[in-house]
This record gives sequence, structure tokens and C-alpha cells, in this order.
Amino acid sequence: MSSNSHKLNKNLKVSEFKEYYFLKEELKEFCRNEGLKVSGSKSQLEERIIHYLDTGKSLDDKKHAQNKPNFQKSNPNKTTDFEEITLDSILGENFKCSEDKREFFEKKIGKGFKFKVKFQKWLKANPEKTYQDAINAYYDIQNSKEKNEIEKQFQYNQYIRDFFKDNDDKTLNDAIKCWNYKKSLKGHNRYEKSDLDALN
Repeated sequence: MSSNSHKLNKNLKVSEFKEYYFLKEELKEFCRNEGLKVSGSKSQLEERIIHYLDTGKSLDDKKHAQNKPNFQKSNPNKTTDFEEITLDSILGENFKCSEDKREFFEKKIGKGFKFKVKFQKWLKANPEKTYQDAINAYYDIQNSKEKNEIEKQFQYNQYIRDFFKDNDDKTLNDAIKCWNYKKSLKGHNRYEKSDLDALN
């Protein structure tokens, strides 16, 4: 802790507060004790504390009150620098994959989280959805991708087995040629005798 930590209290004047140096953890501790939000950068915490020392009120309550009348007209529940992202927060128009949003998703989903293209498209196409909806969509996209990969691999393995059951004199290269030919056609990917046309 810094030597100025004992000086940070609600009776401190704003002018005095600006003269001292406080660690971010000390600022967060003060906010926590006074019932203020503890999220955000050090400069955001400082701004929050300055407003509180000056007025005795929370800066976040003031912002919320100012935004409330036009909440639906503007970008609903759009996260600003001073708003903490929650599961109920609305994604909003022109969603940007910023660092704070990445941190939020990593915290909820895990360190393996990435803003992959398909997920980014979903975020931008669903501005009225919540962050909880986004997390559900992320898992759906991941599961769908894994399912498709397993399904394709299963179809390939099944095709090769069926191919050799009917053509024990052929090579694996022959089987793969027929598989690639089959995939280029409309319809199912199951082996048929007519697939041998690919070898002619």
C-alpha cells in the first residue's frame, strides 16, 4: 500500500485528492467501502471518486438517471466506459470486439474464448440481444461446428468401409477419388456402385 492510503476517506477534499498518488487497489477499496462501482480503469475510478467527494453521490447513479428517459430511443443498455457489462446488458448497435468485452466473455466462457468470424457476425446481427444470449449462441456455434466435423468424418469413414466391402481389389487412392467425386454431387454421401465412374 502507498503511504497515502490512510488519507483516502470521504472527508477528503477534491483538491487534496488530486495532489496525492493512490494505487488502483486503494481506489477500488475506497469505492467498495462507499458502495461505488469498482470496475473500470484507474482514471475511471478516480473520476468516480472525485464526483463522490464533491457531491456525496455516485457518478454511476447520475449517469443512469440521465440516460433513463431516452433509454429505448437511443442504443438500449449500451455499455459505456462507466457501465459494467452484465449478463443482462444489451449488445447494442455496431458491436465492437473491444478488450473489456473480450475479458467479459473470457471470464464467463473460459480462456479458450476467441472472437471468431461466425460469432462476430452473430453479435452484429443481433443488437437487441443480451450478453447471456450471446454466450448461448457462442456455445451453439461451437457445438454445431464440432458436430459437423464429427459427422463429416463419420460419413467419410463409413464410405471408405462400404467402398472396400464392395471393391476389395481397389486401393485407398481409388476409394478417396470416389469419395471426392461423391461429395461433388447433390444428395447423400453414401457409397454407390455408380461412384466407380470416377475411376474411368
